[in-house]
Amino acid sequence: MRRTVIAAGIGVLLLAAGAGWWYGATAVRAPATSAADQAALLATGERTYANNCVECHGPAGGGQPDWRQRKANGRMPAPPLNGTGHTWHHPDPHLYAVVSKGVAALAPEGYQSDMKGFGDKLSERETRAVIAYVKQWWAAEIRARQKDITERATSSR
Repeated sequence: MRRTVIAAGIGVLLLAAGAGWWYGATAVRAPATSAADQAALLATGERTYANNCVECHGPAGGGQPDWRQRKANGRMPAPPLNGTGHTWHHPDPHLYAVVSKGVAALAPEGYQSDMKGFGDKLSERETRAVIAYVKQWWAAEIRARQKDITERATSSR
């Protein structure tokens, strides 16, 4: 009985350690600590957005017209990223996964989307930077709510 309890305790510790590692590897935390670091991060994000995202999501993250209505091919248009769409409803690890792996990372199997992943093209820093850049369009209240969503999602692991 005692060995079972010890083994279960070790299993829980390993699971917690693994969850902590996963969160650390996937959470979008701005690594910048100074104003200069934050400015550099946002400049990288702006450049990354312009080179990879603007074509579908628009120059100010406004998304495609009628983004809630399926296109003729059955796929959904690119949603706004500027705080008027649903992007901010997702915790940071989900945002990172979508940028890296595409919508397929979170959608049910077989779901078709024009949002491909950029994991083979963008570095981890560029991915985190573009997410930070998008977040700067959001109102302070939206950023606070999304931060809470991220904290709740990652603390329940």
